[in-house]
Amino acid sequence: MGELTGRDFLKEVDFTPEEWLHLVDLAGELKAARREGREERRLTGKAFALIFEKGSTRTRAAFEVAAWHQGAFTTYLDPSGSHIGSKESAADTARVLSRMYDGIEFRGAKQEAVETLAQYSPVPVWNGLTDDWHPTQSLCDAFTMIESSGKPASEIAFAYLGDCRFNMGNSLLTMGAMMGMDVRLVSPAAFAPSSELVASARSIAEATGARITVTEDVAAGVRGADFVHTDVWVSMGEPKGVWAERCRVLAPYRVTSSVMRLAGPGAKFMHCLPAFHDLETSTARLVHDLTGMRELEVSDEVFESEASIVFEQAENRLHTIKAVMVATLT
Repeated sequence: MGELTGRDFLKEVDFTPEEWLHLVDLAGELKAARREGREERRLTGKAFALIFEKGSTRTRAAFEVAAWHQGAFTTYLDPSGSHIGSKESAADTARVLSRMYDGIEFRGAKQEAVETLAQYSPVPVWNGLTDDWHPTQSLCDAFTMIESSGKPASEIAFAYLGDCRFNMGNSLLTMGAMMGMDVRLVSPAAFAPSSELVASARSIAEATGARITVTEDVAAGVRGADFVHTDVWVSMGEPKGVWAERCRVLAPYRVTSSVMRLAGPGAKFMHCLPAFHDLETSTARLVHDLTGMRELEVSDEVFESEASIVFEQAENRLHTIKAVMVATLT
């Protein structure tokens, strides 16, 4: 699908459903080729700038390893290694880096920043995460659900529980609508996606046959779902004063064994990670001190269960990000 060559990868709605499915299929081809020892290096001699205003494990690792597999070179630019936003605008950064690199990845807070990079860069710009969208994750999740279930997208039902107002809720809702899936977003009313985004998803669904449900009812949202997703409720970038009340309100939306039983015996659990399912991290212990909760968005029992495919999902960040690189640069 050569029309993806030179394209930016900023948010799901920039692509047609057919283009999105092509990326999913390409990820499967690249994963199989890697495992079978027949991967072709299509990006030899390319160089990529990876701008990280927000830290990351999976996104950074996936971009760097995918580039290396394909014969490309990367430069990692964290806040201390780049002037973007402090001494240099996104527009000026784009005009500098695009003269040296063949592709630019950005992970940070503002969608406006990655959109500006793309506006001023003649080389592809890839969104590694903003507060509004997380397209590399939703592509990974689409691929993982199809791979794990063996079903076509139109036969897959998934639920996303918790805080549905930001990047993961936005991206999963839009991706599911584009792929014709049965999409359920489950949260308290105050944590639901915006009415504008829901309307956009419903408009897409009219063409793709997707089913869109936004509900406060956990049982109604998860019943019969093939996959149950969640994400963290708190972020280190937020004031700690909001954590306790948010956790109290979202506690009924924790993914527990009883929630998974409501979904059904074959349901799988997914999480984009990191997950607060125990007290093995400093952030989890801090939240525990504030709230008394030992588990937040998912119980340790579910996280460590056979139903959990979170580490297969994490691996698939590599293959789907590689697909984005190959599709936009060859």
